[in-house]
Amino acid sequence: MTDLNPIRPRRIAHLDMDAFFASVELLRYPQLKGLPVVIGGSKHAKTEDLFSLILKSEPEWDDFRPHKIPLRFFPRLSGYIGRGVITTATYAARQFGVGSAMGLMKAAKLCPDAILLPVDFERYRHFSKLMKETVAEIAPVIEDGGLDEVYIDFTNVPGVQRKGGHTLARVIQMTVLSNTGLTCSIGVAPNKLLAKMASEMHKPNGICVLELADVEKHIWPLPCRKMNGIGPKSEAKLIKLGIHTLGELAQQEPVRLMQQFGKSYGTWLYESAHGRNNDPVIARGEPVNMSRETTFERDLHPSRDRETLGPILSQLCERLSQDLVNKGYLGKTIGVRVRYGNFQSITRDITLDSPTNDPQAIRQAARRCLRRIDLARSLRLLGVRASNLQSAEDQLQTQLKNSVEGIQGHLDLG
Repeated sequence: MTDLNPIRPRRIAHLDMDAFFASVELLRYPQLKGLPVVIGGSKHAKTEDLFSLILKSEPEWDDFRPHKIPLRFFPRLSGYIGRGVITTATYAARQFGVGSAMGLMKAAKLCPDAILLPVDFERYRHFSKLMKETVAEIAPVIEDGGLDEVYIDFTNVPGVQRKGGHTLARVIQMTVLSNTGLTCSIGVAPNKLLAKMASEMHKPNGICVLELADVEKHIWPLPCRKMNGIGPKSEAKLIKLGIHTLGELAQQEPVRLMQQFGKSYGTWLYESAHGRNNDPVIARGEPVNMSRETTFERDLHPSRDRETLGPILSQLCERLSQDLVNKGYLGKTIGVRVRYGNFQSITRDITLDSPTNDPQAIRQAARRCLRRIDLARSLRLLGVRASNLQSAEDQLQTQLKNSVEGIQGHLDLG
């Protein structure tokens, strides 16, 4: 008798947008295509400020459309002074050794002529939402991995059997391009671990399908750091143990890895090196927390720079409040994060009696948290966070229900 419902092999995909922030900016400024472009901290607070430079230099010029801005008016890395870092860079900039999380001052030495654009998160969120809606229409089981990436469970999507999922990945890739104007790279594999690695193998605008049988040939030659979940500290410890590649990691005795890294992580290292992973694709609809933070251009001392820090704290609280309102949430736990000049980070939080999205309440809670932090040292970063989030609508319904019950109780007593 034929099984009408056979268990299908897992097909998991990881979609990663190509140089996402930079690519979104190139839609606005097509004249920058093919040039080294860096997105990050800039002396220009807004993209619109670029227009002010043109007005000052050529007051008679009246065509202010972004794609008409001459190249000579765009700021260059060579002129940057500050402590900002790169959010992302075009592939043309990466050829000079410039990359994400690199300090802009360091990047300026590698590629001084690179064009520097400010970060525009509102615009990036718009394109991120559009990309995810596009994917969900084709394969509805997706896990949000951030603004520029998602995991997709292909397993039960019609047509996934064709070329091991390559055909379906191509459909998604072309549809995303059509709807957003942006390219993406997709990796398809039996699990999330391999799918993540596969999406990096044929960038940009590539598709890679990996099977467990491909692990020895394509995964084992890679350095251990290429495995998502192996950080710098673990990599350094592996190197001290004489383990440099994932193939060398796979050949270790599980007991040795558990002795060195603990039972849980040691087992994970061994299984992952063999390409085995059972993590599910989870559609996380609710955010864990929301935060706003800023890194200062220079270290600020809580006492000497009090007049500067006060407005910054207020602005962060107001922005966090607006984020909560826009997303429809209240935060019951409010916290602060500071980073000292030596890069040491400290966090403190406090749980309120009732959740809030009011900027004044957030600021009062943040100030209470700051009293529990050493403020005798200069600060490099200040941030405010709301966690233990609750739906504002649910909270309102609860309040209305309690009010009605209170009135009914009063009437009953009467």
